[in-house]
Amino acid sequence: MFRVLVPARYASTRLPGKPLRLIAGRPMIEHVYRRARMAGAHEVVIATDDERIAAACRAFGADVALTDAGHPSGTDRLAEVARTRGYADDDLIVNVQGDEPLIAPSNIAAVAELLAARPPAAIATLVTPITSLDEYLDPNVVKAVRDVRGRALYFSRAPVPWARDAAAGGLDDGRRYATALRHVGLYAYRAGALRQLAALAPTPLEETERLEQLRALEHGLEIAVGLAREAPGPGVDTEADLARAEAALAGR
Repeated sequence: MFRVLVPARYASTRLPGKPLRLIAGRPMIEHVYRRARMAGAHEVVIATDDERIAAACRAFGADVALTDAGHPSGTDRLAEVARTRGYADDDLIVNVQGDEPLIAPSNIAAVAELLAARPPAAIATLVTPITSLDEYLDPNVVKAVRDVRGRALYFSRAPVPWARDAAAGGLDDGRRYATALRHVGLYAYRAGALRQLAALAPTPLEETERLEQLRALEHGLEIAVGLAREAPGPGVDTEADLARAEAALAGR
């Protein structure tokens, strides 16, 4: 059994009011909510600090938690919900971003099942294989490195691991990225770990890479890493992304 919490805020530099933008006649946040329900979640809660988003979500029947406007991240927003609703430390919470209307329900279920199957882990997340040099070198594509037991060793914007013996073949040698993994920004937390993470100060590696999951690793929290069941759908950050999501949903 797991819960899905969806952080959603109105402010967005590139796409103001993003959660309420219409895609195929419905607010984007409604598409996210429906896909979370399809994943088999026991409970789906929209966590927002904006009454406009709250009202729209209540209109399509969603459970809404109004949270403090001062949270620096979605993780902090979800930690507030876990605290105010009194979730037990071992309760499983999946963080589904409010700007992913094409998220695969199977991946939501997969990350929850991974965490449930790994009692020592505090957090679980997913990866997919990297299949091109451009993807491997792109600093906006976060790479994950894991050990033989599927535990996260590191996350980076740099192209890692770096295949030393592919140097003679040039930069475009496919061996460069043959074992590289792209991190999918989908997390499952034990509620106690979520509260703990939000209470910790940012760490040096986190601030260098601008990757919040490094805070967990620097403080010794175990992160289980598994393969996504489906290729992740694109998020929505721009008008062009919105148009692509519209076309994708119309095609279905």
